[in-house]
Amino acid sequence: MIRLLLILLTTSLSAQDALTGQWSLDLPKDEKGWLSVEQDKVELMWGVGSARPLDSFERQNGTLSFDKAIKRPLAPKEEPAVKYRITMTAEGEAMRGSMQPENGLAVVFSGKKQPPMPPPPDLSKVVFGEPITLFNGRDLTGWRVSNPAKKNGWSARDGFLTNDTPKTDFSAYGEHTNLRTEAEFEDFQLHIEYRLPPETGGNSGIYLRGMYEVQVTHRDSKMQGINGPGAVFGRITPTHNAGKPAGEWDVLDITLVDRHVTVVLNGDKVIDNQPVPGCTGGALKSDVTQPGPIYLQGDHTSVQYRNLILRPARQP
Repeated sequence: MIRLLLILLTTSLSAQDALTGQWSLDLPKDEKGWLSVEQDKVELMWGVGSARPLDSFERQNGTLSFDKAIKRPLAPKEEPAVKYRITMTAEGEAMRGSMQPENGLAVVFSGKKQPPMPPPPDLSKVVFGEPITLFNGRDLTGWRVSNPAKKNGWSARDGFLTNDTPKTDFSAYGEHTNLRTEAEFEDFQLHIEYRLPPETGGNSGIYLRGMYEVQVTHRDSKMQGINGPGAVFGRITPTHNAGKPAGEWDVLDITLVDRHVTVVLNGDKVIDNQPVPGCTGGALKSDVTQPGPIYLQGDHTSVQYRNLILRPARQP
């Protein structure tokens, strides 16, 4: 009897341990998500927004279940969110999930366990290669829209990479498409300059490897995002606001190595070699083992970029 109880207890703990860790999620409608499971805490990032703890969930025999209300992208404000019963089951390094609405058929999705966070890199020992000019100042060679079904406000004009849209709010979804590089990268240094229109405040974002959004806004914008200019959206708060006033060019120098980010904004280091636990809202990718593009947010407000130069880290 005691032996049977020990076997049952060991099996239960093993199932619980299969869930423990961080997971990349491939969600319906090609959205991406992130899940962190600890002993008594679960955090979730679902498509847009930031990672947040789940207030209520059930965890048993390697399966995690919870309720979540999800709003359809670009849905009218008056349209209510649909409530789903979401279930995720760990199977080794893979996860299978389902979304069961109150009425209707279940929708399936999948996940992949992520490797543990590496220690902070010694950036003094990292060697970066020759600079790559991402934008030639004349046209969109080397770039493509992320969603051809949306409106395209991107163009090369007056030597700037420009996004034009009438949108002036900070809502999660917009009618205009984002823009990404054709090429994909792993670790790198990125120099990029941006300018936001003073009349609207302005908000955009620069996604590193298509996963981690560095916040683009000016010093006094009412659309600061969650953490302000130079932040890794919802993940890392800058030490201070080093942004310039509206209408001026802000200069970002960003280093991404071993999932650790350093951000220098207008010559001030505002994030110093800090780990990024997982992808941020709106990411193209959530699997940290994959390379990804430089990805510019165009579904918020108008924005201009210039001097986009990337130096990839050399492999040892």
